[in-house]
Amino acid sequence: MTNAQGAYRLVVVNAGISDPSSTKLLADRIERGVAKLASTRGRDIASTHIDLRMLLPELPAALGSQSFGPQFERAISALRDADGIIAAAPVYKAGPSGLFTSFFQTLDNDLLIAKPVVLAATAGTARHALVVDEQMRSMFAYLRTMTVPTSLFASTEDWQDTGLGSRIERASVELLALMEAGVEQTIRGDNWGGYQHELGSAGGTELGIELNSDLMRMAAGGGAS
Repeated sequence: MTNAQGAYRLVVVNAGISDPSSTKLLADRIERGVAKLASTRGRDIASTHIDLRMLLPELPAALGSQSFGPQFERAISALRDADGIIAAAPVYKAGPSGLFTSFFQTLDNDLLIAKPVVLAATAGTARHALVVDEQMRSMFAYLRTMTVPTSLFASTEDWQDTGLGSRIERASVELLALMEAGVEQTIRGDNWGGYQHELGSAGGTELGIELNSDLMRMAAGGGAS
């Protein structure tokens, strides 16, 4: 959904916690790649940045009780309205950071259906290069996003490698193509009722629950009739 000026809405989610952060540098570089490509096609990009370290004070309540503070609410609103997303995480102990995974685990399962997404990660060594495809991609598959084919990973030595720039260009083309095609609107539009929504994900109207069934009585600690 483009804004009133016709610009694509791009949300950049950065889980880097240092300043400066290599994760933010990678995310920003991807953003510039998408914006540059869009400009050659006569389109603008309106970017919103979500730095997850700023959400840390609100994270325990979001994880524990789905109680979202004002910064979380703004982040969720930006993601809901996004035409495309760049999601970048640092790698710790052979996996994306806990901050990154925790944030996306708090989101409603239906929020990101069919959203075009570029996945990116940074680490100190190339040994972690498969984290994007083995771990991050599977989580975003569960959230039913449209992740672009090209995964982006940058270790310390990659920053001086022209190959990183080539991969960023390729991912930018893929993301913009999905946004231009209106993939999200096509998939979510007439097919919304075809998804098996989680309880409350579509306003609580999509599921009829029989509270007096044997299963529900057992779940509440009672016995079957």
